[in-house]
Amino acid sequence: MSFALGQRWISDTEHDLGLGTVVSVDGRTVTLMFPASDETRLYASHDAPVTRVMFNPGDEVESHEGWTMTVSRIEENDGVLTYYGQRTDTGEDEVALREILLSHQIRFNKPQDKLFAGQLDRMDRFALRYRALTNQHQQLRSPLRGLTGMRAGLIPHQLYIAHEVGRRHAPRVLLADEVGLGKTIEAGMIIHQQVLAGRAERVLIVVPETLQHQWLVEMMRRFNLHFSIFDEERCVEAFADAPNPFDTQQLVLCSLEFLRKNRRRVEQVCDTHWDLLVVDEAHHLTWAPDAPSREYQIIESIAEHTPGVLLLTATPEQLGQQSHFARLRLLDPDRFYDYDAFVEEAQQYAPVAEAVEALLDDTPLTDAAQAGIRQLLQHEDLSARLAQVHSDDAEENARARQQLIDDLMDRHGTGRVLFRNTRAAISGFPSRRLHMQPLALPSQYQTAMRVAGMMGSTGSSEQKAVQNLYPEDIYQQFEGDSASWWGFDPRIDWLLDYLKAHRSEKVLIICSRAQTALTLEQALREREGIRGTVFHEGMSIVERDKAAAYFAQEEGGAQVLICSEIGSEGRNFQFAHQLVMFDLPMNPDLLEQRIGRLDRIGQTQDIAIHVPYLEGTAQTILARWYHEGLDAFEDTCPTGRAVFEQYGETLLTLLAANQQDDALSALISDSAVMNQRLKAEMEEGRDKLLEMHSHGGEAANQLANTIAEQDGDTNLVTFTLGLFDTIGVNQDDKGENALVVKPSEHMMVPSYPGLPADGCTITFDRDTALSREDVQFVSWEHPIVRGGIDLLLSENIGTTAVSLLKNKSLPVGTLFVELIYTIDAQAPKSSGIHRFLPQTPVRLLLDANGNDLSTNVEFESFHRQLSPVNRHLGSKMVNSVQSQIHNLIEKSEPLAEKALGEVQTRAHQEMETELQQALARLEALKTVNPNIRDDELDALREQISTLSHHIQHAQIELDALRLVVVSHQ
Repeated sequence: MSFALGQRWISDTEHDLGLGTVVSVDGRTVTLMFPASDETRLYASHDAPVTRVMFNPGDEVESHEGWTMTVSRIEENDGVLTYYGQRTDTGEDEVALREILLSHQIRFNKPQDKLFAGQLDRMDRFALRYRALTNQHQQLRSPLRGLTGMRAGLIPHQLYIAHEVGRRHAPRVLLADEVGLGKTIEAGMIIHQQVLAGRAERVLIVVPETLQHQWLVEMMRRFNLHFSIFDEERCVEAFADAPNPFDTQQLVLCSLEFLRKNRRRVEQVCDTHWDLLVVDEAHHLTWAPDAPSREYQIIESIAEHTPGVLLLTATPEQLGQQSHFARLRLLDPDRFYDYDAFVEEAQQYAPVAEAVEALLDDTPLTDAAQAGIRQLLQHEDLSARLAQVHSDDAEENARARQQLIDDLMDRHGTGRVLFRNTRAAISGFPSRRLHMQPLALPSQYQTAMRVAGMMGSTGSSEQKAVQNLYPEDIYQQFEGDSASWWGFDPRIDWLLDYLKAHRSEKVLIICSRAQTALTLEQALREREGIRGTVFHEGMSIVERDKAAAYFAQEEGGAQVLICSEIGSEGRNFQFAHQLVMFDLPMNPDLLEQRIGRLDRIGQTQDIAIHVPYLEGTAQTILARWYHEGLDAFEDTCPTGRAVFEQYGETLLTLLAANQQDDALSALISDSAVMNQRLKAEMEEGRDKLLEMHSHGGEAANQLANTIAEQDGDTNLVTFTLGLFDTIGVNQDDKGENALVVKPSEHMMVPSYPGLPADGCTITFDRDTALSREDVQFVSWEHPIVRGGIDLLLSENIGTTAVSLLKNKSLPVGTLFVELIYTIDAQAPKSSGIHRFLPQTPVRLLLDANGNDLSTNVEFESFHRQLSPVNRHLGSKMVNSVQSQIHNLIEKSEPLAEKALGEVQTRAHQEMETELQQALARLEALKTVNPNIRDDELDALREQISTLSHHIQHAQIELDALRLVVVSHQ
């Protein structure tokens, strides 16, 4: 290296020092001062890690006084350069600027500037940057964005609903699937799509107090959506920093009870702008025309000012048609303004549903069915289409029938706002097998219960009934805390024998109270050394997570998980299929919730339900009533609540008196009759057209299959591991498709987006993630991947490189320049620009004559033929061919502009085709289906106009640059 006083150099290893000046040259050493950072460095002259800063004609340079000039020519005197050119601010020609007077803060942000300044990166980082741009572009354009990265099974009807609703502008819908069909997951997928697409930035979820933590965990674990729970304590803490605490977070979760208790908090919630409101257990919002409940009024006031609203309820019809109308009224008060009109309209769709059944069954359409179709569709060519339905040509017949079904479902009355899937319409559920275990009442319990009876009780029937259901409590009350009922209770003996005989099986045990769960765990551990863990309301979320993970663990995990009643809320354990009910709940809905922890879509085996009960006690009465009166163990029981409301007092009386005679037989008989009648009415009232629209049919299956095919993407694994290596994230292979990733001390940034400070366990396999709650499912949509790509691109990693191409068929010294341009349309995320024109990479590969070889030379195969070059040699190679590189960059610009025009044209055509078709369809539907809202149509028109403008003004710029030189060694 030849150094001279006054020359300007930059450090190859410390880019933040700024521009350095040679202040001393002394034999073997050289001293550089870096004024911008007030640092001085002493280097060995022969091997200094610095690069000479030399600008070329056409470059724009800045003086230390702040003015700029465009270089036209350069002179060198005693090794020091003087630049001549025109001042940008004054237009003055032939201004001279000695290099010592260059700005100390000059930064080389453009790839060509960094390349000529010797700021070279590794070639593997150049490749990683191009792959990041390419993968990001593909994911942003994907029509499945927001659906592929959830940590959940690929259930067709769930995916169909989420895909149908999640892409809408400000969706306002009622999700009313039956228990076990996954409404929470559907809502999460819709939220996830809306957030990723930028349609919803501020989301409020309102749930019953007991479900707050379930929702918090579900949103975080399945969708990586981090909500904040707001209660009074949180609001008081936040109030010091903001007048309205709800303005301090984007994603907020709170309970309906919390809002009901505090009018001021309701006002603050209503004053806050939300993009999306989600309300779970919406059937608790009672309403009557002249007396809406306080809870209903709260949700109504929030919904009035919120564009998107999702209501979740599992029981829309059990509570009556008026209650159902009340939910729809929250979604669209202009459409559902009058209850009587709603009832009359609903009756008009009965013949349409019958027509759809006839079309599905391939039977002739009756006159009434044809009249119903004519009334709803009002097609000009309907006669011809109905004739095709009765055609002898099987293919024409089938096509005409399917088209009519699709059109009828499209125009169905509540099909746009209501999604209702039933177990009757969805396959994939296991069978339930009941195993009743009558056991003799031990003498200790007999004595305690007799003494309690002799002492009498002043409690209500319900209190006496509850007391009789738990004889262990009566015994403990008389014998004291030191007594141990689990030493003689036959249910314990039966349970131990059963667990020993099924050691390879995972068994879920549910009981009513936390203390019973703790006692059972102690009994199993001390008497037989059985590995078990407990799960109850006294534990923190972290403790519950650990217990659930220990139970889910296949090797060395717990055989048994013992839950209190809270175990029937929120958590799903469908990897197990053995359920023991150590006692029974009083509420039929709670019984269904218990079984629903295992009886869910995704369960692969029949569920064995074991009910040990003590003969001659209230336990016998309750078990018989559930089984013989409601058939609640072996079949779902949507009518249980209604039957309990009718006969609950009678049941409590029998339980309190332990009365097992004709009165019990009569109760069971009457309950069974009412249960069958209600089930028949519900079956008769099923809206099969709505169910067909809700589960999506073949379209839903195709959606699930498409996502399943993407799950095995090896490109994701390779890219992510390369991303970790580049940024400096430690990886430890734990087997079973799992990796432990942790931040390292040598990361290029203080923290990695989406990665906890203490690391986490990840997997790229959906099945592994579903079987292990402690493992995160990494997809293209995971914050670790998205955040890593953003970090890579924002830090300018891999923007320059020099490589050798060893190819004896080409002359030594032959050069190629590989250029990566990016096309950007500066537009808000909420406009939907990413769907049509996200940041788009354009690759050019120019030979020495400026010919573009990129269409014939694919990136990955070309990259595999290259070898890396160290920074010093790379800088020398760049300097030796600098003028040629300049020339090739100039020749690339018209090629890049041509690519910009092609991309703009394609993006505009795709946008116009997709959105204009959607607009035309909705405008046509609005004439027959009032559920199409004006604001939805206006939003589509505005979106088309906005996107046309932004696509037209897209720009292209050089993002990365690589010099490739042919070598034979």
